[in-house]
Amino acid sequence: PRDLTRPTGVWHDPSVILLDASSLGASTSTRTLFRDLELTIHRGDRVGIVGMNGSGKSTLLSLLTGAVNPETGTVRIGRGTRIGVVSQTPRLPPGTVLEAAGGDWRAAAALDRLGMADVASSPTDALSGGQTTRVALAALAARDWDLVVLDEPTNHLDLDAVDWLTQWLGGLSGGLVLVTHDRHLLDRVTTRIVELDDGEVHHHVARGEHAASGYAAYLEGRAERLRHAEAAETTRRALARRELAWLRRGAPARTSKSKAHLERARAVLDPSGNAHSPRPDLELDLGTTRLGSRGIELVDIAYRFSGGSRTGTDDPQGRLVLDGIDHVFEPGDRVGLVGPNGAGKTTLLEIIAGDRLPSRGEVRVGATVKIARYRQRPDEFDGSLRVRDVVASDLGEPGPELVELMRRFWFDRAAQFAPVATLSGGERRRLQLLMTLARRPNVLLLDEPTNDLDLDTLRALEDFLESWSGILIVVSHDRTLLDRTVDQLLVLDGDGRLERRRGGVAEWIASRSMPRNGTSGSSPDTNAPRSRSTPPRPTESSSRASESPRRSPSTLRRLLAERTRETTRLETERDEALARLTTTSDHAERERLSIRLAELSTALDSAEEAWLEVATEAESRGLEIASDR
Repeated sequence: PRDLTRPTGVWHDPSVILLDASSLGASTSTRTLFRDLELTIHRGDRVGIVGMNGSGKSTLLSLLTGAVNPETGTVRIGRGTRIGVVSQTPRLPPGTVLEAAGGDWRAAAALDRLGMADVASSPTDALSGGQTTRVALAALAARDWDLVVLDEPTNHLDLDAVDWLTQWLGGLSGGLVLVTHDRHLLDRVTTRIVELDDGEVHHHVARGEHAASGYAAYLEGRAERLRHAEAAETTRRALARRELAWLRRGAPARTSKSKAHLERARAVLDPSGNAHSPRPDLELDLGTTRLGSRGIELVDIAYRFSGGSRTGTDDPQGRLVLDGIDHVFEPGDRVGLVGPNGAGKTTLLEIIAGDRLPSRGEVRVGATVKIARYRQRPDEFDGSLRVRDVVASDLGEPGPELVELMRRFWFDRAAQFAPVATLSGGERRRLQLLMTLARRPNVLLLDEPTNDLDLDTLRALEDFLESWSGILIVVSHDRTLLDRTVDQLLVLDGDGRLERRRGGVAEWIASRSMPRNGTSGSSPDTNAPRSRSTPPRPTESSSRASESPRRSPSTLRRLLAERTRETTRLETERDEALARLTTTSDHAERERLSIRLAELSTALDSAEEAWLEVATEAESRGLEIASDR
């Protein structure tokens, strides 16, 4: 079947200009977002817009669609061009969900693929924010457009819906402008990337070995730009040091002019005051409270919504979302919690955190467990408070440690004094992440952590989670995040049951779409209605086959580190026991040490075999193996 998720087959007609932006500029009260931005979109162009939170991505979309007038520059839209837009906070007309989506079979099919078929007859004013976004996407898919403009469309979607969206966008014949943090989506559907970076605009076009992915071209171009910036910064600092040394040698005859040179040279060498220095890495590791041997145990957990409320009773009329959940989260577990929208993922996190009582069952928590939950929706901070006031909380003015903490999370001096109300959605999420990690938890519950975060923050979060030592439970539709940070999946099937699966998201999605009874698969029909059914339970043979799936590179690296530490510990204990055996003359002690050495030798053999098994798999995947083992 033809791969609909790659844009290589899209008809590109450079003679048809859908939109042309010239010399666009935008700013806030404190900084320039971008200036002199030039962008022309032809039929078949697939443009992704990326940048840090607060860099002006949503503002640019508003300018391109005419929702906001530009401060400088012009936007021209091609004659007769039909533009379909879904913003981060779409509004629906009054009426039923099906009517808002278009009312025909195409609308019904799109609603089904987005998990909204059950509420098709419900009024639109009864929907949540996430449901509203899905209905807006269905309405977009049910009509034909020359240009589609989307702002963070994957927020509030489950993995099935994201997969459908990826295929639908890949099959568009018109143009596309997309703001998203979903790297899998960017890689599959974009041919160009516009990067907003500290007021500057950079364009990355897919070509050569990256002809099918604008995102890959962006990664390569950005890495090359950063290398040049670091080299230039090194040269600039070397010149400043030489100038500073020269000025100091001439101190007795220094004039006011040379003093000004001296201050400029010092400023270059002071990272805190150097606006031209490369941005420091986002430092998320704030420490972790020690976790003992006991984690969290779920015993026969059930939850039923009562009469549409969220009180959790055994009202037989309420909707059962969790039923008979038994699971033990042990120290070191890295779990992805997945399933369709409405399956109870957030509800289960709330029960684990103690924020919601189950209808039935018990949550047993170890004595040393310290839980922090990063919620799907942004925390409600008082918009009139400054960022430093929120971080300091009841302490009044923040001390040096808290000021440094804010800087590590990219809240520089200006941002620290900014009212929360002026922050972008992504900046508020970064503040929420700071407040979550500052509690130094050893159990971290992340509910859709990628919503509204920029790509740099996402990479920093993944790097932090890869080496984090506590219990991690993640609810996310971001395949890249799940593949990098978890090594097992817990699947809620929508009927209250929980299934444990080893391996990554790709294996799970593939297993759900495998043909039955030996029939061959086919490419999905993105227009025709599709039945939604619970996947069959695996047979005995398929269960055995799924016990040893391909593990992700991050899992292999983590397992290698664990096996190496265990082997090193046993070797050290063996050497210490051997040294005591050669020096002691106590016969009872010598007998005890001899027995212990035999035990250690057996344990060390097993540990080295376990290390070799993981190392062999890692080597076959092309991963570099450390030479000290």
